[in-house]
Amino acid sequence: MAKIRVYELSRKYNISSDALIKILVKEGIAVKSHMSTVEERVEILIEQHLSRVKAATKKEVKKKVEKKRPPKAPRPPRGRKERKPEKRKEADQKAVKESVKRTLAKLDITRKTRRRKHRDETTAVVEEENVIRLPEFATVAEVAEQLKADPVEIIQKCLGLGLMVTMNQRLAADVIRMIADEYGFAVEFAESYGHELLREKRRAKPEQMAGRPPVVTIMGHVDHGKTSLLDAIRKSKIIAGEKGGITQHIGAYEVDTGRGLITFIDTPGHEAFTAMRARGAQVTDIVILVVAADDGIMPQTIEAINHARAADVPLIIAINKVDLPQANVERVKRELLKQNIVLEEYGGNVQGVEIAAKLGTNIERLLEMILFQAELMDLKADAEAPVRGVVLEARKEEGRGNVVTVLIQQGTLRLGDVFIAGNHYGHVRALLNERDKKIDEAPPSTPVVVLGCAGLPNAGENFVQVDDDRTAREIAFKRQQYQREKDRRVVQRITLDDLYKQIKEGAVKELPLIIKADMDGSVGALIDSLSSIESDEVKINIIHRGVGVINESDVLLASASNAVIIGFHSNATPRAQQLAKSEKVDLRHYDIIYRAIDDIKAAMAGLLEPVIVEKEMGEAEVRQVFSVSKVGGVAGCYVLSGTITRNGKARVRRGGNVIHQGAISSLKRFKDDVREVQAGFECGIGVSGFSDFREGDRLEAFVEEAQSKKIE
Repeated sequence: MAKIRVYELSRKYNISSDALIKILVKEGIAVKSHMSTVEERVEILIEQHLSRVKAATKKEVKKKVEKKRPPKAPRPPRGRKERKPEKRKEADQKAVKESVKRTLAKLDITRKTRRRKHRDETTAVVEEENVIRLPEFATVAEVAEQLKADPVEIIQKCLGLGLMVTMNQRLAADVIRMIADEYGFAVEFAESYGHELLREKRRAKPEQMAGRPPVVTIMGHVDHGKTSLLDAIRKSKIIAGEKGGITQHIGAYEVDTGRGLITFIDTPGHEAFTAMRARGAQVTDIVILVVAADDGIMPQTIEAINHARAADVPLIIAINKVDLPQANVERVKRELLKQNIVLEEYGGNVQGVEIAAKLGTNIERLLEMILFQAELMDLKADAEAPVRGVVLEARKEEGRGNVVTVLIQQGTLRLGDVFIAGNHYGHVRALLNERDKKIDEAPPSTPVVVLGCAGLPNAGENFVQVDDDRTAREIAFKRQQYQREKDRRVVQRITLDDLYKQIKEGAVKELPLIIKADMDGSVGALIDSLSSIESDEVKINIIHRGVGVINESDVLLASASNAVIIGFHSNATPRAQQLAKSEKVDLRHYDIIYRAIDDIKAAMAGLLEPVIVEKEMGEAEVRQVFSVSKVGGVAGCYVLSGTITRNGKARVRRGGNVIHQGAISSLKRFKDDVREVQAGFECGIGVSGFSDFREGDRLEAFVEEAQSKKIE
């Protein structure tokens, strides 16, 4: 029967873990902590318990209201209208609701509340939902400001919850919700600090919208010819130097077809980079699905189809390698039909073209299809609006500093512009195209390399132009504060004590990891690949991820949380290497992703409870029984086969039945203690806990070996 963790149930029912544990214990379910597991049928008990609490509360309040209700007033004369019974009924309902609210508050149920406003007795009751918007981990002062309350009151509320806080201390999300609830407010947490401000600033004007080039993503299975197709389009090779024959990082390229510009995003085809492929689909207008005519539909082909559908992006099918003798184009088309992709020649609405990328066959026809599809989509953008884009990659380069690859989606980015990229800000110091040449501006649909960012934003984060340096610095500083607070809280929860406690309780074991890579895309790809590793006994817990070299703080974090550091295309500083050696931190470097995955699987297998396997060593027959003082009976044996070892165990078998099993306590040749006796020799054997040997008994010697489990 499936099981579920206590904290997962608490989220489902909007109840704190502590309150839920109390309910479970009251219902006779033994749980120790929020990490304990219970069977799914326990949900029925929880629902019944909550229903009983609500029903009992309503009943109790109803009784109190009946007692307090004044005697019936005499009936008013005809012609006079009375508002009062309705008011009394309304007051009763309000009392019931208020009591239920107080009871649920005791269970720490967080919910959106409504505040009633009465204009006067003649108007209907107006219900208005009050919502405050705050960033996650807001300070006490920020919460007080939004609630229009005295910060001292908020501090007192926190004290009532057992929290010692100061004005500038940041509060967890559940604490903010509980405090706001007492003031009659619900809380909506902003995506990030300054999100609404930036959203207002990047609005486009309909009257300024003009046509823009299409953004095209090339997808498909590994080795089906995606990179070769892009080579044929760009008339140049881009895979030189890539290890393992796999494109390691997302690249964006602008191509002038002579009839219009097209921006291509090249996503790696290896299954480990599913996340990067998904991100490519989110920023693209059209997807070219490359399918090899000699191979057909493969697992990653289906993944690419699903990503395109999820992003609601039109597909163009490029059936590649039609020049090969083993090519079977009709089979590919039939397999596409099974995936509900119907080509135009079969009466569908999906364009398709047969190509040979290495020979350049039908490449022009493919480009025509792209431009035709883009014309149908009527793609437009406001080139005069504030710049909005998405970060495709971010890395450090010697001599250049932080290098951020951005796809511009709106506006025109120019030298000197101030921008926010994720948690970082900067000034455009230089703009470079994919050929590493300086350009003065980047209009919509242009991929551009930006120099001048103060940090390394995560791939997929928004890139937004702001008016001035002060605003950019303030937003970036606040976002970094929130991120540090978030990271600090995560680190606090992951300690050796907690890990040991979970193991003692029989909870799922964890393999803590710190991932560092030269690019954020590689970090995301590795994490996505790790998430596909399935094991019921060991879970991967990535406690920190980052871009750049492995430094001392990474090693200290790994030491504190017993984590393994994985560096992908990322080296460690000399001091970090020395610290890792002294702290005995496992620090590993990889250039090819599947080798990292194999090693991590092996490390996970090492955390599993080993399987105890018996290894048969030898067999001996009892020929004579000796009586030894303080020991008892000792078997004088003849070794029939194998080897009898002193550090092993033995089963005593009599007449086909095992009558005892224990450790070999003594092994002698004549009067000397020996470590082992081989077949064909006589010896004296003592077995712990047994002395009643008889002639003819058989001793089967064996050793127990612990073998690690394997993770597929």
